[in-house]
Amino acid sequence: MHVIADLSVIPIGVGASVSEYVAACERVIDDAGLQRRLHAHGTNIEGSWEEVTAVVKRCHETLHEMGAPRVHTTLKLGTRTDHEQTMDERVTRVEGLLGR
Repeated sequence: MHVIADLSVIPIGVGASVSEYVAACERVIDDAGLQRRLHAHGTNIEGSWEEVTAVVKRCHETLHEMGAPRVHTTLKLGTRTDHEQTMDERVTRVEGLLGR
């Protein structure tokens, strides 16, 4: 099943700046070969259900390996059965309606 996810992974107990940890998760996603789009509060990812959930698990493992004692994740998942839609298609459709 194809899924588009919105992922926000937050290490707890590592100080105020978490950019190093965000970059580590971005590398995990890149290494998995999944399409992604970083945004101000997380990352959109698309791929198979199994690939996306495996990446979420690997992000947790990576942050713990980096010394984060706790990791909190917010995950939103969207699927369709009528056709396989991409992140770009979703954004392009709305941008078109806005006349952009």
